[in-house]
Amino acid sequence: MAAPAAPVSRGPAPEPGPASGRAPADARPARRRWRPRGVDVAVVAGYLGLAVLLTGGQWGRPDRLFHQDNDQMLFEWMLARAARAVTGPENPLHSTALNAPDGVNLMANTSVLGLGVPLTPVTLLFGTQPAFLVAVVACLAGTATAWYALLARRLVGSRVAAAVGGLVCGFAPGMVAQAGAHLHMAAQFLVPPILALVFRPTVGRVGRRGVALGLLVAYQVFLGEEVLVFLALAAGVLALAYGLADRAAARRLAPALLGRIGVGALVAGALLAYPLWFQFAGPGHYRGMPFDAPGFRLDAASFTASARQTVLGDDRLPGLLAPNPTEENSFFGPGLLVLAVVIVVWLWRRPLVRALAVVGTLAALLSLGTTVLVDGASTGLPGPYRLVAGVPLLDLVVPARFALVCVPVLGVLVALSLDRLRSAAAPGGDGPAGGPAVPVRLLWGGAVAAALLPLAPTPIRTVPAWPVPAFVADGGWRAYVPAGRTLVPVPPVTGAGVSPATFWSARTRLAFTAPGGYFIGPRAADDPTARWGAPDRPTALLLRRVAETGQVPVLTDADRRQAAVDLRHWRAAVLVQGGLRRGDPVRRTVDQLVGPGREIDGAWVWDVRGLVG
Repeated sequence: MAAPAAPVSRGPAPEPGPASGRAPADARPARRRWRPRGVDVAVVAGYLGLAVLLTGGQWGRPDRLFHQDNDQMLFEWMLARAARAVTGPENPLHSTALNAPDGVNLMANTSVLGLGVPLTPVTLLFGTQPAFLVAVVACLAGTATAWYALLARRLVGSRVAAAVGGLVCGFAPGMVAQAGAHLHMAAQFLVPPILALVFRPTVGRVGRRGVALGLLVAYQVFLGEEVLVFLALAAGVLALAYGLADRAAARRLAPALLGRIGVGALVAGALLAYPLWFQFAGPGHYRGMPFDAPGFRLDAASFTASARQTVLGDDRLPGLLAPNPTEENSFFGPGLLVLAVVIVVWLWRRPLVRALAVVGTLAALLSLGTTVLVDGASTGLPGPYRLVAGVPLLDLVVPARFALVCVPVLGVLVALSLDRLRSAAAPGGDGPAGGPAVPVRLLWGGAVAAALLPLAPTPIRTVPAWPVPAFVADGGWRAYVPAGRTLVPVPPVTGAGVSPATFWSARTRLAFTAPGGYFIGPRAADDPTARWGAPDRPTALLLRRVAETGQVPVLTDADRRQAAVDLRHWRAAVLVQGGLRRGDPVRRTVDQLVGPGREIDGAWVWDVRGLVG
């Protein structure tokens, strides 16, 4: 990719979309290629250091999980499953290690193979928790680095401007909130290279760049399909808005752009045909979502509030303005939003700025859901999301996550403003204040700092986790579980409850097969309606109720016969109870169902091989 021209005293840097009538960048053979400098290494090292700092609450602490612990358990399990798929002859799109005997459709469950496969050495050598933390660091620092590279190579001439823009894109409150739980949403490091291939300012090498585009799109599917949906929507709006702002450039570059997209679609389609069929029609596929997706929306007041995990954040207000701590996707604070408005007005003549303003505004409006809320109260105003709620694919995304599209929009706008000020405030430049260069830069730099410093992230919060009992971790269970049989953690999970099966399986690198687990699957074999976890079994429901209430029920012979039926369905060999908040009532209930258990290596164990047969 060609480098931007050497910094000049006037005018904006080249844009990554249709150019404004200039000669194509790669048509000037005298221009040198972009090469990393020492400052680039320092910037990337800074991003990595910040990402490591944000994950510091877990390094060397196997007894801690990030605050959305169920999600971390799931992604640790996915990383372990990817490593198994690399080292053994197993289908990477389906697994029977959980939800025995039916298994789980991994392609329909954010399997993040794009992270899990390259992280296989880390998973095998150090375990799933270090692999998960490395993945979080890679997502945050990688996304910031990718945007920094795009900005430095195609948009701005100032490395400082590019570094600040990359910092916003990689470490905004929404990115940090998602990184603590949702690897598939935080893994956005392919977004800038995809955009760079789509919006080339030149018309040559359509086939080669189309193939590269198709490969990147296919890889993004194995990182996170929802990010790809948002990317496609945002890129389409950006192209349309830019085309309206600069119609001459749009007419000149549209054929090549459409050609690249066409070639990319053919390549990606060929690579993804079977995985997507497996996702939507293979074993364990489902229809819809197990929750009310439109209900996961943002309050309009969240855009000017401070997120929970920032230096000015608190624990109460964000909980009133976002569906949960992981979906605090806006929370930009008043300073950054005011700054963005000023930048758009100041640089309105640039087609790219106008297009970015359209994309950011539309994404923000869509994140408000079907009815607009302000400070927790309904305004009665219909939200624009109503217009797309029934559109295929868009009906499966969480509206609150549209605000993540605003993150790179704001990051690019800040970078453009800093770069513009650098050139405008130089001797002979046209600084916006018409004053000396240094005061102008200081004033605007101070305004940017004042807007961004309150958004400085703090380490991702952690919560304690019950350790995996030694009976499971050290392999004592192997003497009780023959081939073809399962280890049943107590209680077997129903719905979206915290899943010891998922956690123990992940931390032992899928050493045993278990029923239940934390995933999305069909309601029943003949009903593909989505639900959390496995279809309910009466014994699983009974034990979960005891775990939640602490009340031991009066059991009957019918309950015991049903327990035997459920254990046979699960192909159970042994029941294992580790640490539980209300563990004693659960243990006494299981004693009544299958007979007394005994304590072995930190766990209560019930050998049910004789009962199941």
